[in-house]
This record gives sequence, structure tokens and C-alpha cells, in this order.
Amino acid sequence: MHIAHVTLDPAAVVAPVNRRTFGTFVEHMGRCVYTGLYEPGHPSADEDGFRTDVLALTRELGVTTVRYPGGNFVSGYRWEDGVGPRERRPRRRDLAWRSIETNEIGIDEFARWAAKADVEIMYAVNLGTRGVQEALDVHEYVNHPAGTHLADLRRANGTDKPHGIRMWCLGNELDGPWQLGHKNADAYGQLAAATARALRAAEPGLELVVCGSSSSAMPTFGAWEATVLEHTYDLVDHVSCHAYYEEHDGDLGSFLACATDMDHFVDSVVATADSIGARLRSKKKIQLSFDEWNVWYLSRFQNQPPHDEWRVAPRVIEDEYNVADAVVVGNLLISLLRHSDRVTAACQAQLVNVIAPIRTEPGGPAWRQTIFHPFARTAALARGDVLRTVVDGPAYRTDRYGEASVVDAVATHDAATGDVAVFVVNRDHHRPVELTIDLSRFGAGAGARSVEASTLYDDDVRATNTAAHQDRVVLRPHRQVTVHADGAQVVLPPVSWTAVRLSVASGGRPEAGS
Repeated sequence: MHIAHVTLDPAAVVAPVNRRTFGTFVEHMGRCVYTGLYEPGHPSADEDGFRTDVLALTRELGVTTVRYPGGNFVSGYRWEDGVGPRERRPRRRDLAWRSIETNEIGIDEFARWAAKADVEIMYAVNLGTRGVQEALDVHEYVNHPAGTHLADLRRANGTDKPHGIRMWCLGNELDGPWQLGHKNADAYGQLAAATARALRAAEPGLELVVCGSSSSAMPTFGAWEATVLEHTYDLVDHVSCHAYYEEHDGDLGSFLACATDMDHFVDSVVATADSIGARLRSKKKIQLSFDEWNVWYLSRFQNQPPHDEWRVAPRVIEDEYNVADAVVVGNLLISLLRHSDRVTAACQAQLVNVIAPIRTEPGGPAWRQTIFHPFARTAALARGDVLRTVVDGPAYRTDRYGEASVVDAVATHDAATGDVAVFVVNRDHHRPVELTIDLSRFGAGAGARSVEASTLYDDDVRATNTAAHQDRVVLRPHRQVTVHADGAQVVLPPVSWTAVRLSVASGGRPEAGS
């Protein structure tokens, strides 16, 4: 058994837990919207045609923010196609995903769904095939109270009050040659700056997200951010980051360590942004919106032959996730949390069916994929402040990322309740780890009590959840936790994600049997 140790200090605060860390992404792509969120004929459909089984799972997942309507889709999207009487809305080609968009769902309907799910909308505007005027138009429709053509059109369409969307993305992945309206950094930076100025003239208090690199593997990574921020630094609040990971050629060891790449990605973008800020003599700090991240078996998608059939809501990248994928997703959340001082928004892509924690079948069930569980548990337990968390333990070599720690962890502390939550992964394929959690710095005689512990682990790291076997992989109560006055020992199974919540109160003692 490996041995590892972590000492937690309530004074070593990184930043408060930002609830926007637990965002998601809904794109008009595949079956995310149609037969995912919206299926009027489904037995669970409500009066607006939304699947209430999916709404219930969205709430259980703990989602706080949702980025909409894309994604690659938005770079060819005409927002006005999705408003007004449904029978008059045009059907359009979606060139991003080679499908037919019916426009049955637009911003008014989606805002209605978001209110039911109790989530905040992060709205993306089309800066691929459109520009400043179109961004102002959709903002007028969405956010202006009344007395103008587009605001009154919204009211005539049945939404009297403005939607009040605060966070706006200035396009999507325009560094990518696959993107409609792909631009170089200078051209995009100028357009983003002009759009930001116009939106701020319309509503000064908006939060604006400028496009960063679509991947840290892009040849323009770093240079893209520097050029774009030179144009937009004083006009925007966030720069976006996108990252997807997959297991390559059976290299499980590298895959389990891919959060080290996310760490590097964040640190690199922060360094670039801060260098531009220093050169501009600005006291402002640009924050990061990691508004696309997940496990995605992109190579499988890219290796599929192109199709010529244009369909409504085709089955696109409906990856079926296994135990190892779920451990990685839990680890990526650990990375996002430990960077909470600069990553102030994040969106797992996507919510339903398309590389998603929730799967559905038309007319049939909705169920939780394996990756649902670490996200939901982290969203539920992470409260208060993120603590600087350094694990002393063994390391191993990976082919893709060099040396990586066997154990990775982050902790949060809620001073109001005394709860300490520790989220931890064991990346070793075969050996368990005994992790000591040292809470002695919380005060002399501090008592620790194990409130709950759960783990995601299976003897078969390739096990998945399906419509026929929806609960093959779930979080299970973790019994291998020993609590004492100054902390706890936790045995971590191989290839596992574990969450432990400890209650810490000065002068307390652990309960018998804990």
C-alpha cells in the first residue's frame, strides 16, 4: 500500500469556492436540446415540452451556470430565427454539425427552461458570420426592458420582463480553422474589442468573456491570448479556456494524470494575461472562464467518415463513460477548484447526451453516466474557501505528462459550519493508498468527526452505466475511514475518486465508532 499525507491549514486560503465553477453547457448539437432537454411527446414532458426527468437530474447534478447556444453552432447562428411563433420559424442548415436546426427552441424558451432548473445563463454571441450590430440586437431583445423595437418584440412574444443575462461570451473558438468565420488573433481581437465597447455602451455592468485558445495544443496557444488581450484587456473580464481529454492507445497512466495538463493550461494563460496587464500598467486581473472541459473521445469522432444526410437531432458524440473517465472528471474538478483565485467560471461540456453526464432515450428513460457522480458530489460538498492543498506522497512516470503524483487532492473549509471537504484521487492502477489528513492546524484539541465519505471505484475500470443497467457504477459509502482528534486516515482504492466530509470543531472529540 502507498502512503500519502496532506496537512490542511484554515489560514491557507486560495479563494472562496465560486459557485460558477459548477457550470455546464447546452449547445444546439446532436440530441442535447431536442430529445434531451425538450421532447413534447415524452411521458415526463411538462406544459412547455421540457423533460422533467432531465430537469430533476440537472438539479441533482448541482449545475449553477449554463453556456448557451454554442459552441461551434453559434458561429453560424441567427438568433432571431428562434423567436416568435414556432410555426413561422425557419429550418436552417447547421454547418458546424451537418444537421437541420428546427429553431423550436430559442432564447425565450431556453430562458424558461433555465428558470425551472434554477441556473444562470452565460450567453454566446455569433462573431463568426456576424458582428457588432447583431450582438447589440440580441442584447436589446434579451435585456432591454421596453420601449424599443426588439424589447417590445420580446414582450409581444410573451416575455414581458427582460431575461437579465449578465455574462456574455464574445464568440466561440475563433482561433480554430474548423470554425465558421475563423480569424487570426489580430482580426478577432479588433472585432471582440468593438463588440465589447458596444455592449458596455448598452449595459455597462455586463461580464464579458473573450475567446482564448480552443486547446493548449493549438500552434497559436499563448500568442493568441497575448494578441487578443492587447486589444481587449480593459474591456473584458474573462478569457476562455477549452480542454478535452481522452485515453490514447490504452495509456491509462497518462490519462489518469491529464489534470496536470489542465494545471499547466491555467498557469500559462494566467501568466500570459498578467504579462499583458503589467505591460499595459493595469491593476486589473483578467479571470479565466474554463467554459468547455470534459473527457471526450475526440479521435473516435474525427475518425468517423463524413455523412451527407442532413437530419434533425442526429446522434452525435454520445460517448459512454466508464469508471476511469469518472475518476478523471473528478480530478479535473480538483484542478479547477485549486485555481479558484483565477478560474471564476467553468462549464462542463455538455449537459445531456452530447459528451454528457446525463443520457436519455427518446420516449424512454434518463439516467446518470459515471461522470455524473463526482460532479454532483463536488458541487454539493464544496463550500466556503478552497484551501491550498499539497499532498506528500509517491509519484509515477507517464508517457504524455512526465512525472505525476499518485494522489491528487483539494480541500474546502466552511468556517460557518466547521465542515472540511476533501476530494481526492488515487491514480495507481493496482495499489491502494493510505492517506493521512492532518487537521492539527485547525487548533489545539480540535475534534474531527467523519460526517460522510463516499467513493467511486470498481474492480472493472471500464464499467459503464447504460439504459439497461443505469446504476452499474455509483458512488458508494466509503467505510475505510478512521477518524481521530487531529484528522483522519482514508484508504483509497486503485483508480478511484473519493470525497470525505469532516466536521471540525474546537475542543471536540471524535465520536465513538467514527
